Amino acid sequence: MDVSQPSNGIASTLSSGGVALGLLDNTYSPTIVEFCGDLGLDFVWLDLEHGGPDPWDAGELEALLRAGERTGIDLLVRLPDTDPTLVRKALDCGVRTVFLPRVETADEVRAAVEAARFRYDGGPGKRGLGAPRARRWGLADDYVETEDRETLVGTTIETAAAVENLDEILAVPELGFVFVGPLDLSVSLGHPGELDHPDVREAVETVRSAAVEAGVPVGGLGFGMDDVNQKVDDGYQLLHLGSTTGALQQSVEGWLDAYEGER
Repeated sequence: MDVSQPSNGIASTLSSGGVALGLLDNTYSPTIVEFCGDLGLDFVWLDLEHGGPDPWDAGELEALLRAGERTGIDLLVRLPDTDPTLVRKALDCGVRTVFLPRVETADEVRAAVEAARFRYDGGPGKRGLGAPRARRWGLADDYVETEDRETLVGTTIETAAAVENLDEILAVPELGFVFVGPLDLSVSLGHPGELDHPDVREAVETVRSAAVEAGVPVGGLGFGMDDVNQKVDDGYQLLHLGSTTGALQQSVEGWLDAYEGER
């Protein structure tokens, strides 16, 4: 029996020059993941660096993956560490798109990308060949070829050192995308939370322009739809529109503001 594997919509969108739009789910709820698929979003961002389930706990991660598969929405999973073993673990659970936090060198990025490949840069990769969930427990057809084609590994650029090493990072073979992290970048540059500080704005623009020039898809945070539309015009291809709790806050505060009775 051969079992077909789902395609990676994020990878397909980026490779075709399109734009993928998603939501950061900071409730880590399978229900929300499933609902986002019905709403027509391209991806749900699960940030395992700053919260959520332990990525070593396959059960919780698999429940979120099943919810996405139910409505055809992709998961964008930020890992809490660049450890290649953790990359392999997430992929074997069935994650197709991962990205790394707080990288500083091209060597870190290359090690993670290599860990996600059976064949890499003209030679052998370092992904383990077993029969995990990603392989449908041994039933998936053309597993090696499909995984190497559909798996996407990106990295956040959110430290001063990463900006300094940006050209080398962008040159890593088969790097899927870079994601600009202005918040942590502001901390690393000595201006915590000052996203409009000239140093922060310059660093963000350096990353954006270099990635576009290198032909590496660039992702980032959307701060309102005007900002999202501007970023698309500037070449961003992977954008978050907001968060679960942010959307809930906006709705509830609007309801309360419109309430005319006493509280």
